[in-house]
Amino acid sequence: MASPSTRLSKAARREQLLDAATSIVRTRGADDLTLPTLAEAAQVSRPIVYDHFATRHGLLLALYLRLDDQYRTRLAQALQDADPTAPEVARVMSEAYFTCATDMPELTAISAALKGSPALEATQHDLLDHYTNLMATALRPHSRLTAEALRLRCVGTLGAAEAIAAEINRGRATTDDAVTALTNLILSTLSR
Repeated sequence: MASPSTRLSKAARREQLLDAATSIVRTRGADDLTLPTLAEAAQVSRPIVYDHFATRHGLLLALYLRLDDQYRTRLAQALQDADPTAPEVARVMSEAYFTCATDMPELTAISAALKGSPALEATQHDLLDHYTNLMATALRPHSRLTAEALRLRCVGTLGAAEAIAAEINRGRATTDDAVTALTNLILSTLSR
């Protein structure tokens, strides 16, 4: 009797490779993530890894997009589950942002590894636009600002969130303090 095949579909193999890549970045840093180290860690041949990502840059970009998608999915679900009040929506957004910063440290490492990449810069602009729209849509029922004014304030709030996350990473703020500060900033953006 023949044994069942252990060959994965292309999509399942890609997920396996991205899981292994995440583990490498988390344990060894983004500098150690190369196509050969990924092949070794995933216990597959190099041609399989090259077939999926072609270059290290392609691998880093795919991993960055996957992690960002996981974050946005979590945020969308948290917003859907939240009480529809301005303070609760602001708190949920703040918690989601800093949870991502602490639970997905590899996102920051990968972003740093891709600095200077025109492809990443364009991707980051697209992702920022998508996230800004998600944020503005959630806050829209709680604001009398024009859509454009609210969107611009969301962009500014996201810049502040990044700066606050840097304070956490430097050990100069706790996550609880960061959530409180960002929640208050979000709430302050809703008024004229």
